[in-house]
Amino acid sequence: MGHGRRGRGRDRGGVELCCLIDPDLAPALTGSGGRAGPALSRWGLVLGAVTILRAVVAARTPLSPDEAYYWVWSRALAPGYLDHPPMVALWIRAGTALLGNGALGVRLLAPLSAAVGTLFLAMAARDLGHGDGPAAGRMVRAGVLLNATLALGIGAVTMTPDTPLLFFMTLALWALGRLLATGRGGWWLVLGTALGLACDSKYTAVLPGGGLALWCLCSRSGRAWLRTPWPWCGAALAAILFLPVIGWNHAHHWASFVRQGGRAGDWRPARAVQFLSELVGGQVGLMTPLIALAFGIGLWRAWRRADRDPGAAVLLWWIVPPALVFAQHALGDRVQANWPVLLYPALAVLAASPAWRFWRAGGGLGFALTLLVYVQSTLAPFSLSPHLDITLRQMAGWQELARAVDSLAAPGEIVAADEYGLASELALALPRRTVIGIEPRWALFDLPRPPGGSGLFLCSVRRLRDLDLSPFGSATRIGTVERTRRGHVAERYAVFRVTLTPAPMTDAARLPAGK
Repeated sequence: MGHGRRGRGRDRGGVELCCLIDPDLAPALTGSGGRAGPALSRWGLVLGAVTILRAVVAARTPLSPDEAYYWVWSRALAPGYLDHPPMVALWIRAGTALLGNGALGVRLLAPLSAAVGTLFLAMAARDLGHGDGPAAGRMVRAGVLLNATLALGIGAVTMTPDTPLLFFMTLALWALGRLLATGRGGWWLVLGTALGLACDSKYTAVLPGGGLALWCLCSRSGRAWLRTPWPWCGAALAAILFLPVIGWNHAHHWASFVRQGGRAGDWRPARAVQFLSELVGGQVGLMTPLIALAFGIGLWRAWRRADRDPGAAVLLWWIVPPALVFAQHALGDRVQANWPVLLYPALAVLAASPAWRFWRAGGGLGFALTLLVYVQSTLAPFSLSPHLDITLRQMAGWQELARAVDSLAAPGEIVAADEYGLASELALALPRRTVIGIEPRWALFDLPRPPGGSGLFLCSVRRLRDLDLSPFGSATRIGTVERTRRGHVAERYAVFRVTLTPAPMTDAARLPAGK
């Protein structure tokens, strides 16, 4: 079939590992492709150095409450969870199986997937930007622009559902580029597999998949593919990979679908200006300003040439419908800044073609801002309040807090918390204690119920007004502990001495032990 055929993948250029996936890159790597091979090899060395730096930062930065919570997932594997599909739990389980329950074990696949994903993105830029200057330049620019965003810089040293999501979205773009470059229908199977795994990472992955379906319906080349079995088989593969998540939701009263899908009906037009401005500001921040400008210019150029460039056309369908969904949601509620991150790889491909004269400046600024975050998260040289320093607010002082709590508890006493992140951090840091999470979400986990007994209960001071002590037979406040870093208080917690009720607690669970 010749649908969207644009050169059958004859572009030369790549990095050495790519040859294992795409033999078309071999001439550039052996030197027969002119100057592209040495240039890309130098960029490959830079990528390797950046990956090592990210691994060091990942090892030295304390885990955030969400990461600790996802670690709990990895110790209670299931086809689904209240908040997200299960892929992040599988990635953490793989990393901790190799390196243990420390920060690097939990985050191991983050820097590695960012590096491998960059190679796939480079090949996607080669295929989807065919005819827009030398392929090697597009490949380098796409990789630099994506890696220089704060979103990927932070995502490559932390482990959240966005981490596997970005990897599989990049893998899907590579398969899409191969499909257009070769015209071989088998690439639909790779594309469907990547999109299915992306949906197993985060539900928002369905949005670019829906855009691709619209491309199939609305474009001549897309409709030609629909007359073959290949896209239907790819869609079936994606659905099969997502079936376990559907099965888990069916068994748990559609809890996760209701939680995430329920946001679509929010409607507060009086605050639409605020929400839209927050959406735009958040994207400029996560992209970094110059890269945001590059992404915008790339999108505008793709719009102008979509009628004669199949790659630009399909990327517009990949990006614009999801972007409109996020904009529509902002008319009624806040859009979290990380939600549109799944579109960044496609935007990087568009921004890489053709050469943008300030792309090095944009990349330099992005890497500089990311480096500042790395330095602050590991060394904390700047004295900032928790309102300005997310590394203090989210990551600092957990080990010291756990030691303070441990010193207050008598031997054999339990430790409990009613915030999932706090309970998960304590479970990681107090392996010799029984740590109890008390919150309705724990009823959805296959974890042991609380064993009873007495001990300590922690609650953030800012939540005391809404505190519910009904799960306990008795509760007496005995003091306050602080989570700090170098004298700056990140959070204060009220400490209660409690006795668990003898009746079974359906909204509580005994969390797995950490190190």
